[in-house]
Amino acid sequence: MKIFDSHFHYYGETTPQEFYHTVLAELEVPPQSDAGRVERIFVNAVGGDYLESCRAREFAQVVKEAFFSVGVHPHQADEFLVEPQEFGEFRGHEKLVAIGELGLDYYYEQSDREVQKQVFRRFLDLALEWGLPAIVHIRDKEEADAAYSDAYELLAPFAQAGGKFVVHCFAGSVAWAEKFLALGAYLGVTGIVTFRRADNVRECLKAIPDDRLLIETDSPYLAPVPHRGSDNHPGYLILVAARIAAERGRPVGEIAELTTRNAFAFFNRKEC
Repeated sequence: MKIFDSHFHYYGETTPQEFYHTVLAELEVPPQSDAGRVERIFVNAVGGDYLESCRAREFAQVVKEAFFSVGVHPHQADEFLVEPQEFGEFRGHEKLVAIGELGLDYYYEQSDREVQKQVFRRFLDLALEWGLPAIVHIRDKEEADAAYSDAYELLAPFAQAGGKFVVHCFAGSVAWAEKFLALGAYLGVTGIVTFRRADNVRECLKAIPDDRLLIETDSPYLAPVPHRGSDNHPGYLILVAARIAAERGRPVGEIAELTTRNAFAFFNRKEC
C-alpha cells in the first residue's frame, strides 16, 4: 500500500537519505509491519521558521517521495517580526506544496497573541498570493477555545477568498471540527488518536468525511502507542492509519489509500 505523512519536521539530525532509510527500515519491523505492508511512503517536510523551511527544502530536493512547506510557527512569530526573513526565494519551487506551519498557540504563548495573529494573517495572504494551501496550527489551554475562535475569524475570509487549509494535528472539539469543515477544511490526525485519554480525537473522527481526512506524524513529536515517549518519525505513520481504520471499522489499506489520495488532492499534485 501507499501512505502519505502530510506533516513531519526535519531538523537535520541526519542526512535526508539516512533519515528516509530509517523510515523505510522501521516500516519493515513489528509492530509497524503487523499493521500492513507499506510499499511506498510519501512525506511532507514542514517548516516552522526560515531555517527549518530551508532544511525542509533540502530534504525534498534529495528524497524523491518528499515535498516541503514553508512558514512561521506561532512560537517564532515574535522573532520573525523583529528579524523578518525573505520567504520569496521559495516561490515556484517544483516541490513546494503548501504554506505552513502557521497559526495560533495560546497554550504556551511563546509569542504575543496579537503578534501571532499578525504573522498568521501575513502568511495566509502569502498562501493566496502563491496559490498554495495553508497548514494551520491551533492550540489552546484545556477548557479554553480562544485560539480556535481567533483562528476561525482569520480563516473564514481566507476560505471565502478561495484559500484551502488543513488544521493539522486536530485535537479540538467536535463542534470546532464541524465549524472548520464547513469552511472546506481538511483535518489532520496524528498519533494522539492512539493515546488512552484522547477520546475527543476519536470522537472527532466520526465528524470527518472520508475526503477531508489527512494523517500525519508531526514527528519527532507525538509518537503513537506503543512508541509513546520516544522520538516519532514517519515510519510509525502506519500505526496512526491502523487505529483510524479500527475506529472507522475499515481495512487499514483502505484508510491508507484514501488519505494518500486526499493528501495529493490537498497539495494539488497528481498522485504517483
